[in-house]
Amino acid sequence: MPHKTLVIGGGAAGIGAAGGVKAADPRNDVVVYTEFEDVGYSPCGIPYVHGKEIDSFEALFLAQKEAYVQAGIDVRYETRVSSIDLLRKVVDVAGEGEVHWDRLVIATGFDYADPGVPGGDLDGLYYVKNIRRAMEWDKVLDTVKTAVVVHATPLGLEMTTALAQRGIETHLIDPQPWALAEMVDPDIIAPVQESWVEMGVNLHFNTTLKSFNGARALTSVGTSDGEIPADLAVICTHKQPNITLAAEAGLKAGATGGLIVDERMATSAPDVYAAGDCAELPHGLTRVGVSGLTGSHAYAQGKVAGFNAGGGTKRYQPVYVPWGTPAGKWVIGGASFGETLATALGIPFVVGRAEGISRARYYPGVKPIKIKLLAEPGQLRLIGAQMVGQEGIKERADFLATAVKFGLTLHDLAAMENVYSPAIGALNEPIVLAAQNGVENASGGG
Repeated sequence: MPHKTLVIGGGAAGIGAAGGVKAADPRNDVVVYTEFEDVGYSPCGIPYVHGKEIDSFEALFLAQKEAYVQAGIDVRYETRVSSIDLLRKVVDVAGEGEVHWDRLVIATGFDYADPGVPGGDLDGLYYVKNIRRAMEWDKVLDTVKTAVVVHATPLGLEMTTALAQRGIETHLIDPQPWALAEMVDPDIIAPVQESWVEMGVNLHFNTTLKSFNGARALTSVGTSDGEIPADLAVICTHKQPNITLAAEAGLKAGATGGLIVDERMATSAPDVYAAGDCAELPHGLTRVGVSGLTGSHAYAQGKVAGFNAGGGTKRYQPVYVPWGTPAGKWVIGGASFGETLATALGIPFVVGRAEGISRARYYPGVKPIKIKLLAEPGQLRLIGAQMVGQEGIKERADFLATAVKFGLTLHDLAAMENVYSPAIGALNEPIVLAAQNGVENASGGG
């Protein structure tokens, strides 16, 4: 029987959910509410436009607005939902009053953590999120001489690289001893940091943000290591699930601050689903909740949430988190855990390492690759991986996440087949070399 589903949020999860509702039953009514001027674009692409690697912001849009009309998806732009009544199944919408729903999907995304220092209201502080604001800031970047990137999160890595490529004097400040320290190991990030220095980036690790300074517009950034003159500060603090509406309605959140959902993406309330950065998913190995994953995760979660809201039946599985990003002159990536995170969680492991190449040694353009594999002691079941190189990182991260999910061991990987073709693959696959090293280490030979 057709349902009326409301979706709050127009990002990857929200648009995925709207499509899922229609896929379950084309007769379903679906309305998407977004506070912004647009839906269905890739905010992940914004740093690459700023860095001049992508020609235009228009390239980041998934579809034109007319496409949603043709698909039967009613998108209400620049429209704010102010409250959710779970018992009466209504939301209060600015300019519309109370709107009834049969099913509700919450896809409200994330907010950046408040830097929590004086000067947070000054002009010259840029939060990378809304594409229309990014278009405005891109023009401002033409006038910026010095910029400070606040925190070496994934976005911080991308914006540091983009600003440096743009010829702006760039400073990166972070309270940790190395970039992306909560998830990336120091030996993996080291080549990235060296390349930043080559690009002219000033690195300030073990450095705490103290203030944004200026009369009305930013003139400098205060840190525990002194004051840095700056025309611009790009705020790249950690993403926090935006669940204000949901929490006020009484929906339950987990340890990460994201909404607790089951495998159907259903929340603690009947007929209410959640997806994307506002939801918390279990990690496949530890079952510990994680949130704030990638756009591909958000879209896939939205499709599942929407399909179930529309009357269908789909399941979203626990996550093993393949990840990767260009940074400096390198690409880093991995799956599940690295040494730093596994150690912090108290998970024992055996390590296998290798330094290999991406193509045949004699083929033009051959690039180095460093691979590190983590495995459980004993059976040597793979539990994580990290790597740094300049090509082939994404494909290996995807494969290794799948290997973790299906319980492959270092013995399996040490004997795996691999493509050998001079232009695209070396004789000795680096994953095989790392696995062989791990087996040797586990047997006491390392």
